[in-house]
Amino acid sequence: MSATLDLVKQLIKLPSITPQDQGCQEIIAKRLEKAGFRIERLPFGEVSNLWAELGDEGPLFTFAGHTDVVTPGSLNEWTFNPFAAKEHDGFLYGRGAADMKSSLGAMITATERFLDKHKPKGRLGFLITSDEEGQAIDGTRKVIETFNARGIKIDYCVIGEPSCTDSLGDTIKVGRRGSLSCKLKIVGIEGHIAYPHLASNPIHTALPALNNLTRMEWDKGNQLFPPTSFQISNIQAGLGADNVIPGSMEIDFNLRFSTELDAESIKKTITEVFDREEINYETHWHLSGEPFLTDDPELINAVSRSVSEVTGIAPQLSTSGGTSDGRFISPTGAQVVEFGPCNTTIHKTNERIEVKDVEKLSRVYESILIKMA
Repeated sequence: MSATLDLVKQLIKLPSITPQDQGCQEIIAKRLEKAGFRIERLPFGEVSNLWAELGDEGPLFTFAGHTDVVTPGSLNEWTFNPFAAKEHDGFLYGRGAADMKSSLGAMITATERFLDKHKPKGRLGFLITSDEEGQAIDGTRKVIETFNARGIKIDYCVIGEPSCTDSLGDTIKVGRRGSLSCKLKIVGIEGHIAYPHLASNPIHTALPALNNLTRMEWDKGNQLFPPTSFQISNIQAGLGADNVIPGSMEIDFNLRFSTELDAESIKKTITEVFDREEINYETHWHLSGEPFLTDDPELINAVSRSVSEVTGIAPQLSTSGGTSDGRFISPTGAQVVEFGPCNTTIHKTNERIEVKDVEKLSRVYESILIKMA
């Protein structure tokens, strides 16, 4: 068994359901401390954060990732125990196998091999959190706030999120769309369904505005971002009775938006739509992050060349998928690129990674270090 695969299995066997770390960061800290890194633990609330740094001067190259995983759900649905790290038919099964404990293990062993053979030109860092899959409030967000207060600036950051689709090496992420959610309440007047003139049905009131929003072309996207999307995820109204006009309706919706827009302009547009309809409404907004994009080619080229050298595949540049902790790191001025395993089974029953990809991933990260660190 390779050193990388052994480490990945150790991490998978720890049930670090967000925001718990369950000892993953202690394993990582011991390995990095042995390699010469200075270790600092930055706990906030229930969240464990680890910062490890090597060197005192020069550009700061950082690997970033998370030890927390989503719940496995019903264990009966899994072919193997999600925390047993079972190998079967060329795959390693387990919660976190793809998202993203294989990346963490590969980053560690890549760094160990690199330091055995090379002296870094600048500084190396590891930023690890147990709060990426959850609220993402006390994790990387808080660590970056701490760094800003201390004057610590990351220059280059590779995040090990599962970026690939069909084969390891086919995709690297150079940015992410922004995510803006809203809990919308439409206020009406409750009443008997036979006397609509004595009531105000919030469902009827809201439908024209909602129809306008679902049909709206927010933007056309651009070369690296698809057009902004508006999606309603939940609607709740009424008491369950068939003879009562509801007094209110609650709607959850989300926009994934490109660099053509920002959160404030979206809020303004939506507010104007409801105001035109003279609707009595309340909004509660949550901005997960503005869109970000790394357009400086330095890190992108280094990652792309490393991927091609190891896998034989020329990766596509993408901004697809959900959000990542890159949304907290990129605004500091860092070049941020995401590269990791295939994402076809993440957050699913029987999450897995091809065993052969685990060591390939480590070799890609080592190649990136040689070029950038």
